[in-house]
Amino acid sequence: MSKIKASDLFVKCLESEGTEYVFAVPGEENLDIVESLRTSNIKLIVNRHEQGSVFMAATYGRLTGKVGVCMSTLGPGATNLVTGVAYAQLGGMPLLAITGQKGIRENLQGNFQIVDVVGMMKPLTKSAVSIKGPKSIAQDVRSAFKLATQERQGACHIELPEDVAGEDVDSLFGPHTPGILRRANADAKAIQIASEKIKKANHPVIIVSSRAQRRKVSASLKRFCDSTGIYVIHTQLGKGVLGDDHKKSLFAFGLHKKDYVNCVVEKADLIITIGYATIEHPPSVWNGEMNKDILHIDFTPAEPEIYYEPSVELVGDISASLDALRLALPGYKHSGKYEEKIKKELEEKLFVEGSDDDSFPMKPRRIVADCRKVLGKEDIICMDNGIYKLWFSRHYKTFGITTFLIDNTLATMGAGLPSAMGAQLVHPNKKVLAVCGDGGFMMNSQELETAVRLKLPVVVLILNDNGYGFIKWKQQNFKFENFGLDLGNPDFVKYAEAYGAKGYRVDKASSLIPTLEKAFRQKGPVLIECAIDYSENKKVWNQELDRFTCPT
Repeated sequence: MSKIKASDLFVKCLESEGTEYVFAVPGEENLDIVESLRTSNIKLIVNRHEQGSVFMAATYGRLTGKVGVCMSTLGPGATNLVTGVAYAQLGGMPLLAITGQKGIRENLQGNFQIVDVVGMMKPLTKSAVSIKGPKSIAQDVRSAFKLATQERQGACHIELPEDVAGEDVDSLFGPHTPGILRRANADAKAIQIASEKIKKANHPVIIVSSRAQRRKVSASLKRFCDSTGIYVIHTQLGKGVLGDDHKKSLFAFGLHKKDYVNCVVEKADLIITIGYATIEHPPSVWNGEMNKDILHIDFTPAEPEIYYEPSVELVGDISASLDALRLALPGYKHSGKYEEKIKKELEEKLFVEGSDDDSFPMKPRRIVADCRKVLGKEDIICMDNGIYKLWFSRHYKTFGITTFLIDNTLATMGAGLPSAMGAQLVHPNKKVLAVCGDGGFMMNSQELETAVRLKLPVVVLILNDNGYGFIKWKQQNFKFENFGLDLGNPDFVKYAEAYGAKGYRVDKASSLIPTLEKAFRQKGPVLIECAIDYSENKKVWNQELDRFTCPT
């Protein structure tokens, strides 16, 4: 029987799963895998930090529905992956993290760089295993890919020790062929009960979230809303599923507090959640009195939570559930008069007020409006984490699935640039804009070199307030003194040029749109610095919303 090197077998297993890229910062313990990748059709992308690798891989998984693959060495390489692994797990992004390890049979370096990587990864993943021998490689890889893509999607981890990677194994233990696995449909009796609830409700409203970010679900939701007239509110991670050009869209939640759109939720007597996880938008915000009747539609059962106790659950393929529910409601039409009234207010408050403010440093609402004007409906905007993401969540109209990429689960800083790079790889013909604060950008700014090397035409908009703006706002809300949160920054234009990228600086409000347009005409990465004035945080979110009462 013929033999195959274990690292070659591992890579062939990745190939059989349809892997296109391995994002990595390799170490000596990975060199057998690197050599096997050299002759593979899988492209190895070497990053400048392991966080860059895992954020790119997670975004690949998020956009394609396939498993994104990243790789690091043992010890510090593996610990550097942890934040991105948690990012993928909490955000429901299919990911496989591969780490190296010293030989398990003979190790001449003692405990050098040794930490319990599998033990560290287990609480953060759906599965974490160490391969003890080459015969189990095929089953362990197949198991990781299967688990990572099962709902709720998430992260898996495999540790491959260097002595195992260098062994030979009988070709009999070759790659497993991925089988066909179809999702089950919701129970017909549950569909009937759900339809009766909708018929009896006076003010039903839909909340749509991340697990609805599927083409079939989006199409089914549009048919359902066209037929029933029920309005939809998106969570931040659900933005674009219905599309804000649909007449039944009430746009999205922004803050975790009462806002204009929450008036519809307050009046609702039936909340229909689609693809909703409590981690994305706290149910205490919209069900604080625990008096809402909830219909849960998802691939998986609801997670028990004190503020989230559905009376009916449609568990199964979401698209099929929506289509079946629509067919069970012939002739039903929700009047939606109150929702229509609120939508008119939202159009003015969210997309008109502040959108033409000429002051400089620029105000958030003008920045959001200008970005929306430059990007097409199918282009992609990637949010890093900072106070600006709430302004974009609230004021940026989104028209299609996976065109507004935000992390509202782990909410880690530093993901904006690498996630935009991953998006650009998946969609090379779309404009991709990363929006970062100065604090978040500097956490993984070294990946600008990777973007230059890969010739990715990603544009990064740095909203610079020379500080950790979100925490400064919270500090102000707590009536604490301004202390400890101001930063010094490099000259971002020169910083970009030092990497071989283009760098521009916005010096007046009227310059942002032409600067963005010029940036998107370039062939490589571009960095744009724009000073931002966050005084609107207090004016709009504290003073205006604190005085706000819902119209009758």
